[in-house]
Amino acid sequence: MAEKFLVETSARHVHLSEADIETLFGKGHTLTHKKDLSQPGQYACEERVTLVGPKKPIANVIILGPARKATQVELSFTDARTLGVSAPVRESGDVAGSAGCKIVGPAGEIDLNEGVIIAKRHIHMTPDDAAKFGVADKDIVSVKLDSDGRKTVFGDVVVRVNPTFALAMHIDTDEANAACAFGEFYGEIVK
Repeated sequence: MAEKFLVETSARHVHLSEADIETLFGKGHTLTHKKDLSQPGQYACEERVTLVGPKKPIANVIILGPARKATQVELSFTDARTLGVSAPVRESGDVAGSAGCKIVGPAGEIDLNEGVIIAKRHIHMTPDDAAKFGVADKDIVSVKLDSDGRKTVFGDVVVRVNPTFALAMHIDTDEANAACAFGEFYGEIVK
């Protein structure tokens, strides 16, 4: 039997730079830790923002901490269509030439010229996990999810290896809905 790993749904969210945190929430503001996420050092924040695009705004969007070097918005395709932006599928951090939008907070707003992406589905692994699964950083694999009535194989899954990671695959809400991957869910790499 193949080794399985946790598959988590990553809903729309924003990563903010220190400067953009101050613009949106006020000078000297720091993000308020609400809940730890599965990846060590990552957390959901109390603060929320509104994303504004050419079509409709999306309110109450969660911010993930800690602050990043550059502001980035991660959406599903459905979210991108709602906003009216053409967001590319990219790995987190690869935002050059991507879509933009306005981000509105209680103290101000920013016009993000680029930084709106649809995150490429990926698996976080430690080097030991990668050795166990026989993969390496940046490998592209397929992952099978066995759900009731909606078995799915996702291709184009990038393996991300770092000693600080915890083993988990991340898919967006559109992908989770398509596969009926709700609650605690597991996947396996298919060769």
